[in-house]
Amino acid sequence: MRPHLAARTPEAGPRRPRHLTCTTLHSTGGLPRTGRCRRCGNPVAWHPRRNQHHIALHPAELPTAHVPEAWRWHLSSGIAHPHAGGQRWCRIPHTALCPARTPPPDTGRRLHALRRQLALRSRRLIDTAAFAPTPAPARPTAPARTRPVVQLLLGRYLADDALDRIRCTARTGPRHHQCPHPVLNPQAPAGVWRLLPLDHEHQAIPTASRLLAVYDLTRTPAGEQQRWRAQLCPHHATAHPDLNKAGWQVFTPHRHAAHIHTRLPHTDGHTPA
Repeated sequence: MRPHLAARTPEAGPRRPRHLTCTTLHSTGGLPRTGRCRRCGNPVAWHPRRNQHHIALHPAELPTAHVPEAWRWHLSSGIAHPHAGGQRWCRIPHTALCPARTPPPDTGRRLHALRRQLALRSRRLIDTAAFAPTPAPARPTAPARTRPVVQLLLGRYLADDALDRIRCTARTGPRHHQCPHPVLNPQAPAGVWRLLPLDHEHQAIPTASRLLAVYDLTRTPAGEQQRWRAQLCPHHATAHPDLNKAGWQVFTPHRHAAHIHTRLPHTDGHTPA
């Protein structure tokens, strides 16, 4: 007799961890290692794969028609294999049903109902103090990009990347790929890093808290400032190519407060400290 859609497995007590996300037991006689998920508390069964690694499967079989093809697994002589087709019943990885994880896209109605049952069971275990979930490990956050403020053509603009990584917007070749060369060029007239009043339009008194590190290009030739404003490398400045959209934003202190720096670069680099 096939089991119902929802698993009816006895509740397992806490065991010592054997995997990052699940608590498992040693088994004997070729049986799977069973236990419960450390994040939701629901039962899981660990089955070996052909590569000797293990996969955590939902303990009950499910109708194949209700399970997306990428999630179908079957067991043969105790070994878990990706579903080969033809079987009416299959297994599904616990990660596809775990209520403590973000649900996968395109979950069908039957799997959504099973996931809801597991979520309710997990809530009962937590409310009765029979289970304490282990929080998911925090993902490292990428450092914020340094976006300098550039002054040119009597205006201030926030760049879309570090000064030496601002790319030319020209589209080149038959496939119109973006030019890989930077706008900054050692052979072209260079700007100067300056501490300038934050509210330069109103000529506010430049106190330390009202200063802004700016890459100032206003003393370079007008053509050079226009090249920067168009975001072109020196080669494409006179070639009239097709262009992608430039990444500049008109700088305003209240909108771009996170990019306000009050110290100049430590060295001759191109980003403020």
